Amino acid sequence: MGDAADAFIAVIPARFGASRLPGKPLLDIAGEPMVAHVWRRACESAAQRVIVATDDARIRDALAPFDAEVVMTRSDHPSGTDRLAEVAERLGLPDEAVLVNVQGDEPLIPPTLIDQVAARLFDDPEASIATLAEPIADVDTLFNPNVVKVVRALSGRALYFSRAPIPWDRQEFASRPDWLETDGWLRHIGLYAYRVGFLAQYGDWTPSPLEQLEQLEQLRALHHGHAIQVALAALPNPPGVDTVEDLERVRSLLARNH
Repeated sequence: MGDAADAFIAVIPARFGASRLPGKPLLDIAGEPMVAHVWRRACESAAQRVIVATDDARIRDALAPFDAEVVMTRSDHPSGTDRLAEVAERLGLPDEAVLVNVQGDEPLIPPTLIDQVAARLFDDPEASIATLAEPIADVDTLFNPNVVKVVRALSGRALYFSRAPIPWDRQEFASRPDWLETDGWLRHIGLYAYRVGFLAQYGDWTPSPLEQLEQLEQLRALHHGHAIQVALAALPNPPGVDTVEDLERVRSLLARNH
């Protein structure tokens, strides 16, 4: 548990209805539901409290044997951020409280990264959000629209997030290069720390034009003038589970560790 001055709560949004992998939080990995693995990783962080936020009784019931704290939320939330806002409201948390959104499909997430993203937000009292990034090492990843890129200011605050290969190398990208000569490109890692006061406002805003174009909800915060701190991840973040192939890879890795 962290010091009182920098205490935070980890919240794991877990939705049963996923388009590509229905019932994803309950998929079996090494004899346990995936969400239990995520919950255990979060419990290994410095969070003073770990909560699973779900709209489905099946997920709540699956976590009962683990004595995990579960908060039941509405089923109509368009994003995990909106679900966190409901959790903060239900718990009556003060505006200055910090919540870390731990994705429910990342059973391999290092607890160190959960601590790091919270610490980054405490380091910048004027920021509403903190998140992480890691260097992009290859051209295919840079040009992949499913990989979100971020550009930072000297202060570490995000200037912009995009699915496009930003920044654009005017000299080299006229014809697509075969390699990257520097580590000047950053891949965004979808782990967020939020101040509760920001979450209370977020749900009242309509999606911004940039957010709708890029399909990136963090652009709503930038559109409304909120600062997002971006730290370089202290450790590599293993990929989450989005496909059947991802699931089999994680099953294989965790089976070897059990």
